[in-house]
Amino acid sequence: MIGGYRIVRKVAAGGFGVVYLAVDTGGQQVAIKEYLPSSLATRMPGALLPEVPPEKLSLYRLGLKSFFEEGRSLAQISHPSVVSVMNFFRENETVYMVMNYLEGASLQDFIITARDLKQPKVFRESTIRSLFDEILRGLRIVHQHKMLHLDIKPANIFITDDNKAVLIDFGAAREVLSKEGNFIRPMYTPGFAAPEMYRRDASMGPWTDIYAIGACIYACMQGYPPNEAPQRLEKDRIAIALTRLRGVYSDNLIEVVEWCMSLDPLSRPQSVFALQKELSREGERQYTKLSVGEKVRLQFDTMVSDTKKNVQKVTAVSGKLK
Repeated sequence: MIGGYRIVRKVAAGGFGVVYLAVDTGGQQVAIKEYLPSSLATRMPGALLPEVPPEKLSLYRLGLKSFFEEGRSLAQISHPSVVSVMNFFRENETVYMVMNYLEGASLQDFIITARDLKQPKVFRESTIRSLFDEILRGLRIVHQHKMLHLDIKPANIFITDDNKAVLIDFGAAREVLSKEGNFIRPMYTPGFAAPEMYRRDASMGPWTDIYAIGACIYACMQGYPPNEAPQRLEKDRIAIALTRLRGVYSDNLIEVVEWCMSLDPLSRPQSVFALQKELSREGERQYTKLSVGEKVRLQFDTMVSDTKKNVQKVTAVSGKLK
């Protein structure tokens, strides 16, 4: 029993915490998320209290405070596309967030299943537009509450059994630890994290979440995540990848993704409303197919890129042999 809830089983565990299926006093199923960053704390089997080394205690408490404040802010939001936080409390020297228990699967699960069918379109355009219209309605409310999600990715977009799209697993506390902790590996997901998340001094805002939305739409179109931001800053291949989808998806949708995923934060939509407005322009859909010349150039670019990759691999292997 934790805080009056009976834990049934562990549902998921990541680098930042543990999620349990639990039952409240009325017998209703809930999900409980526990703050337990694996890089800062350990816990012996059967124990309730986490063990935090003295040198990591201040960072652990900083993340704890941020996690608690996130729970308090989320509890004030009531929207069908945002996970519902019903309660949050401190116990066992950590914090627990009680949320409504959702049944269904993540968008990531759907992308993997759809990708394996090897169709020209991973998702239909109408599906992508209606799905992200729902998600953006929720995200707009989040931003109106002066909050950012900071970890939008297909694994954190949940599609319920009654066909609702819900944003889950907010990352504000994770972001605090990433910025302050000097960890070897960042705590956010490559491909979906905006370039400014990799810099300590950069200011983040709605445009940061909007980059991640663009990356999620890209994943729905391609079946795979885009290259991570540091790679894109060296050599950006997003435009080439999206050009291949011309004629499969509308010019408008391709342009929306490019707009959202601009490396310069000021070149992206600055608000969810601006993005919603553009995403709802279905009437202007054009499908411009690639010309023969463009196809040849694309094929050539791909061959050059593949050759470079193979040369790099051979160089790396020969370096190891030496």
